[in-house]
Amino acid sequence: MPAYLREKMSWIVFIGTLQGFLLLLSALDATIPFESVLYYVFLSTSAFLVFLFVRYKRESAFYQQLKERVMDQDVTSIPEGLRPFEKIVETTLKDEMHQLQRRASTLQRETEEEKDELLAWIHEVKTPLTAMDLMLQDIEDPELKQPLKYEWLRIHLLLEQQLHQKRLPFMEKDIYMEQVDLKPLLFNEIKTLQSWCRQKGIGIEIDLEETTVLTDAKWVTFLIRQLLTNAVKYSENADIHITSSLQNQHVHFAIQDFGRGIDPSDLPRIFEKGFTSTSHHHDSNSTGMGLYLADRIARTLKIDLQIESQLHKGTTATLTFSKPNDFTEQKNFVQPTTSM
Repeated sequence: MPAYLREKMSWIVFIGTLQGFLLLLSALDATIPFESVLYYVFLSTSAFLVFLFVRYKRESAFYQQLKERVMDQDVTSIPEGLRPFEKIVETTLKDEMHQLQRRASTLQRETEEEKDELLAWIHEVKTPLTAMDLMLQDIEDPELKQPLKYEWLRIHLLLEQQLHQKRLPFMEKDIYMEQVDLKPLLFNEIKTLQSWCRQKGIGIEIDLEETTVLTDAKWVTFLIRQLLTNAVKYSENADIHITSSLQNQHVHFAIQDFGRGIDPSDLPRIFEKGFTSTSHHHDSNSTGMGLYLADRIARTLKIDLQIESQLHKGTTATLTFSKPNDFTEQKNFVQPTTSM
C-alpha cells in the first residue's frame, strides 16, 4: 500500500488541492454556504478514498504476483497482464526471458564444447607422458633421473588437477558409492610421489586402524592426492604421518606434516578459489586450487574436511567420513556383496 500511495501521490495532491480550494472559496465568499461545501468535500473525499482503495486492489494484484514470483527462467511463472501497461511489462519480461534463455543455451553449449576439447587434449597428452615415464625408468644415472622424474610428476599432477577441475561441475552425475579400502589407494599415491619425497628428504609414517569407507573411489583418490601433495609440497626434510581410526562409527583419516604451516590470518580463506597465501605470496608453486578442489569434492561426498595448522610447525588435514547409513537412500549406492 505505501508504494501504491507514493505512485499515486500526484492524484492525491491534485484532489486535495481542489478540495482545499473549494473550502477556501466558500470561506471567502459569503454567498456560498460553507456547511454545504464542507459536506460536499466530505462526500467527495470519501468517494475518492473508496475509489483509491478499489483501484489499489485491482492494479496491485499483477505487481504483487510479479514480486512473489520465483526468480527462475520459467516464462509461465510471469503473471498475465490485464491492462495496457501490465501487458507491456509482461511482454517485455517474456521477451527478455526468451533472449536470456537463448544466450544461456549458447553459453552452455560453448562451455560443453570447450570442456570436451580440453578433456580430449588432456587424455592425448597422457599418452606421451606415459611413454616418458617408461623412458625415465630406463635411465640409470640417478642425478639425471631424479630431476626429470620430478618435472614429469609436476606435469602429471597438474594435468590430473585440471582434468578433475573440469569434471567438478558434473561430479554429482559421476559419483558411484561403494565400499572402498583406502589403503591400496593411499599406497598407490605414495608410490607416485616417492621420487619427490626422496628429493625433499621426506619420510612417510603410516598407522591405519580402519580403512574401509563408503565413498566414490575415483574422487576420494583425487581428494587424498591433493592433501598428500600439499603436505609434500610445503615440507622439507621432515616426516609425514598418516593415520586412520574409527570414532563414533565415523572413519577419521588424517595427514599430518611438519612443514611451514599456515598463517592464522590465512586459515579462514584457504578453501577460496585461487587463494594462495599472504605470508608466502611470492611462491609461484602455489596455484590456489588444491584445497578449493578438495573442499568441493569433500562436501559432495559428504566428507567433513578440517584443516588445523600452526605457522612454522605444520598442518593436519583430517577427513571424517559419513556413517554408512547416510548413503542408503542414494540411487547410486552399491551394496557390498557377501560370500557364503
